[in-house]
Amino acid sequence: MKKIVFTGGGTAGHVTPNLAIMAKLRSQGWEMEYIGSKDGIEKEIIDHEGIPFHHISSGKLRRYFDLKNFKDPFKVLQGVVDAYRLLGTIKPHIVFSKGGFVAVPVILASKLRGIPVISHESDLTPGLANKISMPFVSKICVTFPETLKLVHSPKAECTGLPIREQITQGKRSRGLQLCDFHSQKPVLFIMGGSLGAQRINAAIRQSLDALLQRFQLIHICGKGHVDPSLTSVRGYQQFEYVKDELADLLACSDVVVSRAGSTSIFEFLALRKPMLLIPLSRQASRGDQILNAESFERMGYAKVLYEEDLTPDTLLKQLSELQDSVSAVQERMAMNPFGNGTDTIVSLIEKHRRTGI
Repeated sequence: MKKIVFTGGGTAGHVTPNLAIMAKLRSQGWEMEYIGSKDGIEKEIIDHEGIPFHHISSGKLRRYFDLKNFKDPFKVLQGVVDAYRLLGTIKPHIVFSKGGFVAVPVILASKLRGIPVISHESDLTPGLANKISMPFVSKICVTFPETLKLVHSPKAECTGLPIREQITQGKRSRGLQLCDFHSQKPVLFIMGGSLGAQRINAAIRQSLDALLQRFQLIHICGKGHVDPSLTSVRGYQQFEYVKDELADLLACSDVVVSRAGSTSIFEFLALRKPMLLIPLSRQASRGDQILNAESFERMGYAKVLYEEDLTPDTLLKQLSELQDSVSAVQERMAMNPFGNGTDTIVSLIEKHRRTGI
């Protein structure tokens, strides 16, 4: 039996691309298990898939001064010990890492065990965890062609992003029915990431009357951020978080407002959904979402509204311009060079399982 261990966590974007690969490998008879953090979002997602989940100690690696920086290296070392023991028990043929801090000790332990590792970087610029791990992996898969110039490694290959097959199988009629919407007015889909985005939520709600004149709204607002006073507003449907319904909700949507995490924007691209991207600011992130968004804007797939410029007026102006150019944007999306990376990555997993390098 061929066996693989997946790892990665911290955000949904570090986990959900794994699901596409898991589905493909499962159909080919692979046995799989997952190593993640105890309290990370990855546990909930993987438990839902019925895949054995193991947690290890993991410390956050920071680019800035914090007293926790003195303690967390010991957590990483403990994580290496934890992962080394687990890998000795599971005995996988290969490990696939999607990044995030929990992946570092798993990759180091895999190197010590002599187990080949394939890593995948979703964003245009590699995250710190993937940068640390690169010397210890057999293959580095990247999503954006621009990333190859930043990695500078013969181990790197542009594979694109694995796209979950189920995300492409939504039905417009089911999405409209779920929201009690009609088909005579376009649907605007708003998503602020797996935890929501309060500034986006606030701008949407402050603009609600004007937006409802042009759109019906699906608003994924994050856990605890549903506004009870707006639950009866016709044409405005709020959700804390969606999973199984996501494909249908996207199928009935015409335009998207979103953060610029690579997993989300490549799925929107695959579905040909024109985007208004509001990336996390540099004050709240390392700036990767800004680069992702600007890359998509250059290719004509999206408009970008920086968070510091976000107001009800700028939101309405950008959405109006995007809606007026929907057909042209969708034509460019239809010619995009980014395919579904699932098959390429599965082929690499098979190759490195056999060669062990």
